[in-house]
Amino acid sequence: MGITLTEKILSKHIMEGKPEKGKEVGIRIDQTLTQDATGTMAYLQFEAMGVPKVKTELSVSYVDHNTIQVGFENADDHRYLQTVAAKYGIVYSRAGNGICHQVHLERFGKPGKTLLGSDSHTPTGGGIGMIAIGAGGLDVAVAMAGGPFYLTYPKVIKINLTGKLRPWIAAKDVILKVLEKFTTKGNVGCVFEYAGDGVKTLSVPERATITNMGAECGVTTSIFPSDEITKEFLKAQGREKDWVELKADDDAVYDKIVDINLSELEPLAATPHSPGNIKKIKDLEGMDVDQVCLGSCTNSSYTDLMTVAEILKNKKTHPNVSFVVAPGSKQVLENITRDGGLANLLSAGARLAESACGFCIGNSQSPKSGAISLRTSNRNFEGRSGTKNAQVYLVSPETAAATVITGKITDPRNLEKMGIKYPSIKMPKKFYVDDSMFIYLTDHPEKIQIIRGPNIGEPPVNKQLPEIISGEVTIKVGDLITTDHIIPAGARMKYRSNVPKYSEFLFEIVDNKFYERAKKIKDFGQNNIIIAGLSYGQGSSREHAALCPMYMGVKAVIAKSMERIHKANLINFGIVPLTFVNEADYSNIDQGDKLEIPNIRKALTGNDKKIKVVNKTKGKEFEATFDLSERDKKIILAGGTLNFMGQKTK
Repeated sequence: MGITLTEKILSKHIMEGKPEKGKEVGIRIDQTLTQDATGTMAYLQFEAMGVPKVKTELSVSYVDHNTIQVGFENADDHRYLQTVAAKYGIVYSRAGNGICHQVHLERFGKPGKTLLGSDSHTPTGGGIGMIAIGAGGLDVAVAMAGGPFYLTYPKVIKINLTGKLRPWIAAKDVILKVLEKFTTKGNVGCVFEYAGDGVKTLSVPERATITNMGAECGVTTSIFPSDEITKEFLKAQGREKDWVELKADDDAVYDKIVDINLSELEPLAATPHSPGNIKKIKDLEGMDVDQVCLGSCTNSSYTDLMTVAEILKNKKTHPNVSFVVAPGSKQVLENITRDGGLANLLSAGARLAESACGFCIGNSQSPKSGAISLRTSNRNFEGRSGTKNAQVYLVSPETAAATVITGKITDPRNLEKMGIKYPSIKMPKKFYVDDSMFIYLTDHPEKIQIIRGPNIGEPPVNKQLPEIISGEVTIKVGDLITTDHIIPAGARMKYRSNVPKYSEFLFEIVDNKFYERAKKIKDFGQNNIIIAGLSYGQGSSREHAALCPMYMGVKAVIAKSMERIHKANLINFGIVPLTFVNEADYSNIDQGDKLEIPNIRKALTGNDKKIKVVNKTKGKEFEATFDLSERDKKIILAGGTLNFMGQKTK
């Protein structure tokens, strides 16, 4: 009986545990990446481990999120990141070099390797045949120190692609169809493995778009085989030596198989306020649009931008539309400039933004009040754009280009009626490559002085888990609460290396009184408890969505269900992740209720996965359950991973 591509790669990297589905394994990580919004805390945590040098094959620190420098905070973080990279053997990618996922795909990604990144869209690397996984910064720090990354050995779902995309239909439409089929919840512990005759019709940038947004389904990662198409991409990057052929066995057994005929797809959009709200573009046509944003790690490759540039050649942006273009990397920008694409975009009226995450995370190009914004990025959560009442739609570059011309949501196939033919843009045989924006390893790391600005504090450390969790329901939230809801990005991100300050913005867009309540409860010596609905903590790998609640005295989260990365982050910071045994009990709890979880330490050392929770306000009891490995339990009992690692070294 054959095995899947996922299993082939994982089997060569298992350090602890056995490859049994649903069981925990620890895998060796070959490469890591961080970005500056998560990196500062990750490296502070790495420093706390006392390891003299990173132990991975490659670790890269990218500056691509907090590139807007209003105030000293971001610039101070970048100086810290540069000096800590030089000290510990990390490659540093300077601001302006591009978005981590795009750049890593271009310059460092290798088929068959494992990549762990402190960004939820790290699975972009699956487009080149890597097992690439997003995680919290502390997990990445542990991997850099040579420790295993722990995950549930996954179920593997085969997405069998047949046919070929027709003109005006894009890779973005493929992943939106996948989201329509799988939704944004219920896919924890799974890997999407793409196969079938349709795979060979997709370029690496197209594959990367698809694996990138697999994160929105909540899967562990997504992966394509490494084939001649992969080889062609690496050759164009001058990295043909990094290529190896990788594919599943012909008789591989999958947990589920889903067929998608590429020839039958049509233009799609994710409508507000979730990547899972999928509708056909033809059903949205005619809606006035205020803003179109092209770029982000999802759709900012050479072929994406050149396709739009060719569509807009000799055309002008509609007068009611603000058109923003953010190339994914310096390499993309240089190559479209050399090939005339940039001139076409600027002539059409594009506003050129940095090669950075920018508009996707809401730290620039926020639309006007109540705006309709079409974006080629991967998330459209409420308020993420920086404008709470904006309506953000996620679309393909082709749909974005059509809308730029008409000022209304437009099916790009209708451009044929305007005399615009579909531009079949091919990837260059050889990219112009300039790696001068990377700062590589120094010869004398012992001489490096790490520079910390006044906004950079030590990572907070939790206390051991108490015998009894007695606390107040500080907030009760509904379904599909994202890490953006818990702790905002955008203008607030500059405080990520200052946890006390950043914590002031917890749940800001949901309930701006949360911080005051939590502080009062904490100062009174009580614990804070969060009650949540389905799929709590979806979205970004933002560990601050667990770190800041920990700092504010949150000891437990009780939800109907929660997402993989956020659950792992809660564990890392010593917060108990519980789920309702009976979801109906959620309705019987109100904000302000006093809850008690007795004998919590004893429960975590026993074999029963259920625990009694007493609602002292209502005079009722209900049951919650926990799905934790033995290692998870020890971490929570210790008060978090840093405490646990300290215990192990004593």
